[in-house]
Amino acid sequence: MAASSRHGFTRFPRYCIILFISPICSLHSDNTMDTLRIGLISVSDRAANGIYQDQGIPALESWLAAALATPFEIETRLVPDEQPMIEQAICELVDELFCHLVLTTGGTGPARRDVTPDATLAVADREMPGFGEQMRQISLQFVPTAILSRQVGVIRKQSLILNLPGQPKSIKETLEGLKAEDGTVKVPGIFAAVPYCLQLLEGPYVETHRDVVAAFRPKSARRETNN
Repeated sequence: MAASSRHGFTRFPRYCIILFISPICSLHSDNTMDTLRIGLISVSDRAANGIYQDQGIPALESWLAAALATPFEIETRLVPDEQPMIEQAICELVDELFCHLVLTTGGTGPARRDVTPDATLAVADREMPGFGEQMRQISLQFVPTAILSRQVGVIRKQSLILNLPGQPKSIKETLEGLKAEDGTVKVPGIFAAVPYCLQLLEGPYVETHRDVVAAFRPKSARRETNN
């Protein structure tokens, strides 16, 4: 039997995929076909089993709410470190719910049960190696063990799928990049390239708040905006 937690999550039996819609979504959704749809997948045995509260999805929701100036909707999944279940979650978000962007968090190291990159590559049509390379460059500013990360970026159909770290601080650094005290960007985050990538994949035109992360596009791809 399910039991509600204090954060509004519902705990289910072992290895059940959990679906919830964040309250953040209702603040941004306009329910049109052009609305940016984002899938979030947190991969964790312990969180999926209710041993501790998941931190990855709340961190992603908070960051996206601050960074995106474009209306968006979110679908979320919490799954254990089981490759078939990760693959299933990705395929459902892309193939059935038509998410333009899928972000996973957790399960990207070299340990036996770190299989998120394996699942991502298994369902990919094309790999986007630059995303993984930049993620490791960001982490290398802090720890030499960043080279052990196996994060990947791929395309499935017309959707972009990116593996992110599991820790909220690392998630923010990876997406946003590293900044000097005056706000200038020292190391670009990967999200700066995401809006243009989605545009090339015939997705919606995505705008960001420049004080969080400035989306980069060539001049020929830019539109007049108020941001």
